[in-house]
Amino acid sequence: MRRTILSVGVAGALAAAGLVVVTSSSGAAVGDVPAGCAAVTSAYKSDGQRLFYRYERNSDQPTKVESIPGDKLPWRPAALTLGGVWGESQDSFHREEFAAHPTDGYVYRIERAAERGDDRVWRMTQHKVTRLAAGFGGTRTLVYAYPYLYRFTAKSLYRYTVVGQEGIPVDPVKMPGTGWGSIKTMIYERTGGTDAQPVDVLLGTTSAGALKEWRFRRGAPGSSIPSSVLRTTGWDTFTSLSTGSCEQHPEGRSLLAIQETGSVSWHFDANAKDSSGTDIKGGSLGALGWTEKAYGE
Repeated sequence: MRRTILSVGVAGALAAAGLVVVTSSSGAAVGDVPAGCAAVTSAYKSDGQRLFYRYERNSDQPTKVESIPGDKLPWRPAALTLGGVWGESQDSFHREEFAAHPTDGYVYRIERAAERGDDRVWRMTQHKVTRLAAGFGGTRTLVYAYPYLYRFTAKSLYRYTVVGQEGIPVDPVKMPGTGWGSIKTMIYERTGGTDAQPVDVLLGTTSAGALKEWRFRRGAPGSSIPSSVLRTTGWDTFTSLSTGSCEQHPEGRSLLAIQETGSVSWHFDANAKDSSGTDIKGGSLGALGWTEKAYGE
């Protein structure tokens, strides 16, 4: 199982799926986000139906909620992270994900594929759920950065190595550091460093309100994990964080953050790799009704 970044093609394919049920226009502060920026967030309803929340700056329908019939689980995941994307186009996608069950203590692999027919209607062509490993009770957040699966609990952080065709996480290692219980959101951003010393860069928010990047060495993690504070306050209310691309600014990224109440904020980071938040602009889109459990991407 490999981890890839969701491409613009897949984002567009997902945006076309299902019914559009919400539209909204942006405010003045959000106008600082360039045209062509887009982001998608995965969500699940309480009955297990999969949703996609999407925002695209300056689109005819900038704010959307989509779903595909049959894209459903018998439970809503406690945590979810993207494992890989294949076959992305405007008319098909194939995704694999890791999902922590809310009660049975296992982590599962979800394999999902869909195609859009000549009638322009999206239909699921594959939806397979495989139980992988026990020991995942109490999981709050999952983040996959090939070949590692990071698991956040109420107080600790563990890193697993994903092996085999089935993508089974094995050999958990408790990572150094404290304060992991204060993590509100966390997603994989990129792998940096050098060929000899690669580093997984994760982006997230804390209960104290900070927007931060953490750098996890792929070799021995050492006694500490370096981090950079991009913003010191104002990010504690968000329960979901996603990043997206900007067509005219390939060096930048969009940030889509959702509150539990359904209010959404939209930002632009002009340089996604400078570990600085001084160039982040944007603001609130207001209450969009996005109240289902979202996981970020």
